[in-house]
This record gives sequence, C-alpha cells and structure tokens, in this order.
Amino acid sequence: MSADRIDGLDRIEEHLAGPEEADALVDLSNVVRDVRLGDRRQQRSLDRLRLVIEALARRVGDRDVKVYAIADGSLRAPAGYPDRAQPRWLARWIDRGLVEQAEDADPPLLELADVTGLPVVSNDDFADFRVDHPWIQGDTTQFLGFVPILKGAGVLLRERDMGVRSPAQISRKLEESDLKRHGLLVGRNRRPLTEVVKRAWRCPERGCSLYDSRRGIAVRLPYVRQGVPLCELHRAPLVDDGPRTGIVQLKLLVDGACVHRFTLEADATVELGRSPDPDGIALYGLLPEGVRGRVSRRHLAARVEENVLLVRNLSAGGTRLRHHGAPEWKPLAEEFVPFHVNDVVELVPGVTVTRSARRYPPEIAAAWRGTARRLTGSGPAQAATESW
Repeated sequence: MSADRIDGLDRIEEHLAGPEEADALVDLSNVVRDVRLGDRRQQRSLDRLRLVIEALARRVGDRDVKVYAIADGSLRAPAGYPDRAQPRWLARWIDRGLVEQAEDADPPLLELADVTGLPVVSNDDFADFRVDHPWIQGDTTQFLGFVPILKGAGVLLRERDMGVRSPAQISRKLEESDLKRHGLLVGRNRRPLTEVVKRAWRCPERGCSLYDSRRGIAVRLPYVRQGVPLCELHRAPLVDDGPRTGIVQLKLLVDGACVHRFTLEADATVELGRSPDPDGIALYGLLPEGVRGRVSRRHLAARVEENVLLVRNLSAGGTRLRHHGAPEWKPLAEEFVPFHVNDVVELVPGVTVTRSARRYPPEIAAAWRGTARRLTGSGPAQAATESW
C-alpha cells in the first residue's frame, strides 16, 4: 500500500479503531451518502470512507492514520450500495466494535468530540445541537469538512468555521430534526408531511393524553411509519382529531432575563398589562416593585390570526417596537401589526416582550409550505394541487 492509496475494504478496516486510538472521528453517514464523492451514481458507498481516510493520512502525514466512525442505524440497510458486499462489511465492522452504530449518530459523535477533543470529519452544521453543545458556536478548529477534488476521485479536508447561529436558526434546525425523527420528512427533497403536522391527533388507548388537543398547548408530533401516524408511547394508530389550533409562545423579559413564558391560541385576542381583564395576562407579580407602576393596566394586545402573530399598543404612555435587524425603535401602532421571531416590544425601559423562537405545528407547516413554494417556483394553483 502506498502512502496515499488504500485498496479494498479490508484495507479500510486496518484504519478503524476505538476512540482511544483514533486520530479523528468520522460522521460515517454524512460521508457515505455524499454523492459528490467517488461514483456519483451510487446513493451510498463505503469507498467514500476510503477517500476520507486517504485525505486524513495526507493531512497528518501518517499512512497508518486511525479513525473512529459512528453511523446512523439506517446506514446498515442494504439499499443504495453498489453491491451486497459493502453492507456486509459495514455489519462486520459494527459487530466487531470498529464502527459504532446509533439510531442517530450525532449525539454520541458530539459527546465524544467534547470529551476527547478529537477532530470531527463531517459537513453537517449541527445547528440543532448547539444548545446542548455551545462549544460548537464559533469553533474554527475541531471540525474538518470534506470537499471533492479531481472530479470526485479524491477528497480534500479543511478546517471549518462553524459560525454562530441565532436562536431562530437553531430552532428551525431543531424543528427539522424533530420532523425527521418522527418520520415526517419524505422524499429526496425532505419535504414534510404537512397534512399530518397541521392536524391534531388522539390516541385510542384509554387514558393516553399525549396528543390531547383539548389542552390547547399540545404540540407533540405523531410518529409516522409506512404512512400511518402512530402514538409515540403505545404505537397504536392515531385518530384524526381535526385541525390543530395555531399557537405561539411569547416571553416576558426584565433587564434581559426571561421571567415568564405564555402561550397564545389562534383566533383569540389577549391583553397584557399590570392588571388587565380576567381573560388577560397579568404582569403585576412578575415585575420588580419599582417598575410595576409604569406598566399600564392594559398595555399590549396580542392576537394569532392565520398563523401570524399580531400586536398593538393599548397604553396611553406608548409602547416601542423594534423589528429584527432594524437599527432604531419605533412607536407601536394602535392597529395590529405583524410580530415576528426576534422582534422586540418594549413596554417600559427594561421590560420587553419577544417571541419565542419555538414555533408550533401549524406555523411550522405553513413555513415549510412557503419554503417549498419558493424553491419550486410554484404558483398558487400549482401549490394547491401538490401532494404533501
């Protein structure tokens, strides 16, 4: 074997090792499924791991370089490989402990990276793991991206700048991961089953309240297997319980710290203030003593309408609004105006209201539908006939 060439799957095996011996961690599913590498006709190929190992050997100057690879459980299925031998080799490596298999490879991969400090070979952004692993934010040294060279016959590894993702971006990725985990992303374009997401569901098992839409704030998504929505606990087919209520979460911040969260349902107007009507949200007990008197009894009105959150000023003392990215505050109008994620309303100095980055199923469905329309360029007539 030459210093920069590995021939055969048996030779790949020589470079697999446990994390205590490895020079790097490999996100195996991310590598094996990248059709830019090697034979583009293959959906999956272990030969792409060979290209990555060769690139790592060149990078560290060690022909005997070792890697610890972690694979999603789905990678073991034979579909998509160029021949039957490759999934058998993968099964052999897993059985011998040379490759770790997990239902989702990302959590153990990042845990190991955090503990060992080993570089991670992956092109994944890991945006949905930045809450649990804040060290990913802004990292420029621990992640190695792979890019094809020589028309895909070779690979170049280079350090990645992971950048800093906003709470809204992280939340969006969390939504995508949650949809994927529940079997709600389908097709090569990973389109969500929005017709399932925007419906409420009820488990037929007596006493099961996991999907009880009558509680108003239920957001749990069903598992979908072979097109059938199932209860996450009982694995029983769920009963369609009608359209899911659109709901949005707001946060009350005092001096930049969140002191309370509250949820708004669709088609209902809610007033916030020091002491609003009984159906409103009273802020008196949540505010510091020196601030309470400056917040009006009825200060702000909020409404969810067709999955859009609207707000308007009720206070004679005025309320300020700053849209995300805008340089200056503006007076909040006394007519309802849209209020988006990362927008801020200031009741009085030091007391603000923002939208939680967490979106709820009807809003998620609407956002994904809008994204798909922009990507496909479909007009209203075409979009109305698309199968979701």
